[in-house]
Amino acid sequence: MEAGDTRQDSGGHDPLHGPRRFFDALGNFWQRVTEGLEIQVLWSQFASEARASYSLYTREVDWDAIRHERRLRRFLKISRALFWAMLMKLSPARRVFLLIALALAVLALSATATIQAGKTTVAIPNNFLYVVLAVGALVFLLALELADRVTMKRDLEIAREIQHWLVPSQPPQVPGADIAFTSRPANTVGGDYYDAFLMDSADGAPRKRLMMVVADVAGKSVPAALLMATFQASLRSLTTSSISLAALVAGMNRYASAHSLGGRRYTTAFFAELDPSTRALSYISAGHNPPLLRRASGRIERLEITNLPLGIKPGLEYTSGSATLGAGDVLLIFTDGLIESLNAAEEEFGEERVAVWLKSAPTASAEIMLDSLLATVDGFTGGARQHDDLTCLILRAG
Repeated sequence: MEAGDTRQDSGGHDPLHGPRRFFDALGNFWQRVTEGLEIQVLWSQFASEARASYSLYTREVDWDAIRHERRLRRFLKISRALFWAMLMKLSPARRVFLLIALALAVLALSATATIQAGKTTVAIPNNFLYVVLAVGALVFLLALELADRVTMKRDLEIAREIQHWLVPSQPPQVPGADIAFTSRPANTVGGDYYDAFLMDSADGAPRKRLMMVVADVAGKSVPAALLMATFQASLRSLTTSSISLAALVAGMNRYASAHSLGGRRYTTAFFAELDPSTRALSYISAGHNPPLLRRASGRIERLEITNLPLGIKPGLEYTSGSATLGAGDVLLIFTDGLIESLNAAEEEFGEERVAVWLKSAPTASAEIMLDSLLATVDGFTGGARQHDDLTCLILRAG
């Protein structure tokens, strides 16, 4: 062995073996905890989640009542309001447990801890026993909350699977029409809905018509997801027979009005039917964001004819619009989660950016165009947490 080689001692042992094992174990531990994510991504996630949590608690702070207080008094009132907002999110038993843990933490700062060992009294530095009890109580409380979260997450995962069953996984194959769609819920489950399917012509003709629907139920998460499921059920029930677009929307409005809790649970939706043989498009918008139509020449049109959302006014007669698609035209239907996508500075993506993207979007398949749109949105948001579901449907006329 050369003089400079320290890999093994005279007994053939590697003196660095122990440290290497330690650092390898530490690296494996870090890899498991972070799931391989980089520090920058981890910090971005933490900052986004912290902002969302702060927003959740500050909703219950009466800012008008403390706005004119002096700085110290305002700080104390805000701290008290945030503490109560957090405390009241727990069950009564866990509130008491948290208060006990906080009391133990206060004792850890003020009391003297001792241990009697036979005839000897041993003082514990820094009130170690109270610190251990306080930390243990907080960890136990955290474990209870995590158990609830894991159980709820499992239930939500099942709900998400059910939602996936309710929407098509593949677009229908229609001559002269290339279709792509996607949906990104802000939470595990969402209230957006999309569909595209062939149905019989309402006039009894043998040709099929392409029906496209994009909808957004008011609200978020589980309540919106439940209403989305009922929306899908009523839509599929009405389209089992040859029914006109106007009759379909009227039937959807009747059902939504009967279950809207006095208009509080309304639904915006865009319904469109396309005759593949003539490329004639008829549509009815129920308070939905106007879709954008890019002509092959590059001109952008907005399908602006709209009506009240579903569930607001029973018996409403909905006004329809029409357009004729040409070869190379692209129709983009979306929910407001697209234009309301936020970056870290709380700036919205906006319809103007959607129009700019659409005007310069690649002349390719609908799926490639959709991927390009999502990449543009992701580049703008930079990983910031979103607060609304995002759904898009692209139709490219061949």
